[in-house]
Amino acid sequence: MIRVGIVGASGYTGAELARLLCRHPDVEIVAATTRQYKGRPLDSVFPHLAGLTDIVCEDLDAEGLAGRADYLFTAVPHQTAMNLVPSLLTAGAKVVDLSADFRLRDAAIYEQWYQPHSAPGYLAEAVYGLPELYRDRIAAARLVANPGCYPTSVILALAPLLTAGVIDPETLIVDSKSGASGAGRGASTASLFCEVSEGFRAYKVGEHRHTPEIEQEIGQLCGRPVTISFTPHLLPMSRGILSTIYATLTVRKSDLEIYEIMREFYRRESFVRVCRPGELPATQHVRGSNYCDIGFKVDLRTNRLVVLAAIDNVVKGAAGQAVQNMNLMAGLPEGRGLEAVPLFP
Repeated sequence: MIRVGIVGASGYTGAELARLLCRHPDVEIVAATTRQYKGRPLDSVFPHLAGLTDIVCEDLDAEGLAGRADYLFTAVPHQTAMNLVPSLLTAGAKVVDLSADFRLRDAAIYEQWYQPHSAPGYLAEAVYGLPELYRDRIAAARLVANPGCYPTSVILALAPLLTAGVIDPETLIVDSKSGASGAGRGASTASLFCEVSEGFRAYKVGEHRHTPEIEQEIGQLCGRPVTISFTPHLLPMSRGILSTIYATLTVRKSDLEIYEIMREFYRRESFVRVCRPGELPATQHVRGSNYCDIGFKVDLRTNRLVVLAAIDNVVKGAAGQAVQNMNLMAGLPEGRGLEAVPLFP
């Protein structure tokens, strides 16, 4: 059995990691750290795990934790991760980091959007954890930077089209909507029930920190720097992301031709489902699963392609993709422990 630990088990991502890992056939959860709930059984903090784990929450001891676990998931805020991950790696553990601290390869860009980086020497080593693009590198890594939720949906939607050269990367407009769990479990006025329920609003317009991450990966696909317009919105639901992306076509294509490009690119991918022409993805069709559903529509009148991607932000956008990465790092079948069919309704 592979021994794993969850660092930062008190948030939505930590809870989702525990849900997935406690039923993983090749995994034993040996630790769950959270200062807030130290000494409490994890299934008393999260009653939906009752009877599925006997782990007791503990305070963080980086050296001791790395000695007990082969793989560690760091589900902690940015800045906290950069101060913690180096010691975990030095102690011999492999790490899947779910913060933003190791996603950006350029320290100057990270510091422009976040804060000074205390471990810039690890940026070149960290592998961006999008299996559909970096599978082989992930398998050989000891540090994987799990992608952000919005970037996961956007990059997967655009990768086949940018690779095929059928859209102009200079014309990309990204309009994304997320459920309230994307804001995290910490107390915040903006995520109170009365602030979210029966409402719909944009936030961090033109300044969301996932912007440079999306631009980095799109630039890799294009072979040159790319600038996008990205606007996120908050939906009155618990989980799910729907990203709608607008791009100008470089060549005239039919819906069927775009479908063939997308289907060929993802023909061997277990967790990416391309919708047939005339069908569009929806968050309720991926809820609770590790799937990304992608649909599209050619707008002949404007010569634009509208691409849509739906994911569960807590699964494929966070914990599920982290488990997918761990499976690759451990030499396990990539989908092990992630076979759940989406919940509906």
